[in-house]
Amino acid sequence: MAWSLERLEQLREKFSDSTGGDMHDPKFRRIAEKIFSEGGHRPAPYAGMPTLLDAPHREPDTDLTNISDLDLALYGVPMDLGVTNRNGARFGPRSLRAIERIGPYNDALECAPVHELKVADIGDVPFRSRFDLALSHADIEAFADKIVKAGVIPVGVGGDHSVSHPILKAVGRNAPVGMVHIDAHCDTSGSYEGEKFHHGGPFRNAVLDGVLDPERTIQIGIRGSAGYIWEFSEMSGMSVVHARDINEAGIPEIIRKARQVIGDGPTYFSFDIDSLDPAFAPGTGTPEAGGLTTREAMELIRGMKGANLVGADVVEVAPAYDPTTNTAQNGAQMLFEIVSLMMFSPSISGKN
Repeated sequence: MAWSLERLEQLREKFSDSTGGDMHDPKFRRIAEKIFSEGGHRPAPYAGMPTLLDAPHREPDTDLTNISDLDLALYGVPMDLGVTNRNGARFGPRSLRAIERIGPYNDALECAPVHELKVADIGDVPFRSRFDLALSHADIEAFADKIVKAGVIPVGVGGDHSVSHPILKAVGRNAPVGMVHIDAHCDTSGSYEGEKFHHGGPFRNAVLDGVLDPERTIQIGIRGSAGYIWEFSEMSGMSVVHARDINEAGIPEIIRKARQVIGDGPTYFSFDIDSLDPAFAPGTGTPEAGGLTTREAMELIRGMKGANLVGADVVEVAPAYDPTTNTAQNGAQMLFEIVSLMMFSPSISGKN
């Protein structure tokens, strides 16, 4: 239809007096009604107490029994005693909470997860010591175990990648889970200087503890000069997708392979921010050139729509090495993408 004064008048009649929350498309109206209040008002993203993804804050009781009405519990794991290179990931949860504008609408998955699911930021794991790695891991496992026992899906923000092992011990306690693992490193190496629970070996430990099924695990984005220490991944049955092969294989094919590997069973999602190229995420402990772009990472995550996710984490954001805040911004975005997936997980859709 050619542009005309009649068309202009039609648009004026329809939109001149409408607010930012008045939507005519039912698909968008469904979201707007959850976010905007009367008069087109919505909370300012830079106001109020900062929380993960701007989710409501819920102060948990000692046994976390007061969170059982939630679908998802977002929580921080400010601990980096397991790093082998640069420390500072203990500040990751705080840096992600400070990001003032992520979501609330996911345009690709057409959902607003924090508004459409029962989600709360329940604070940080209460650590008994800032010096003892073994004690810290025990505290993480106990905290995650309480979330799982409450019938709630745990979604954590680290912290270094060693935190995934105690979380998996809680999530996979009754039966080993599969995993989608996006990272620069396989994190399946052995002990260093007498310590095997560092951030370079959580998934070897999880397999050997019987809480992670290696044949239902795929690791994507792997690269760097330490590949010779990760033979456990392929020898145990994990599928490994190297970063150097991503362009040739293509993201759709990698998504297809990942869906085939994890199948329909319970699956954990672990995202290490160093999977992104340092151009997008310099603020991390072990940056590796040749990584994923943010667009590639988001496409990979979104490709897991419908997977049976039972837990997740985003780890290794060390904000001190990135004064631009891009690393925290991208970490928060990946957290939002993963939380958006939970809208479609049978673990939640079957619950509600």
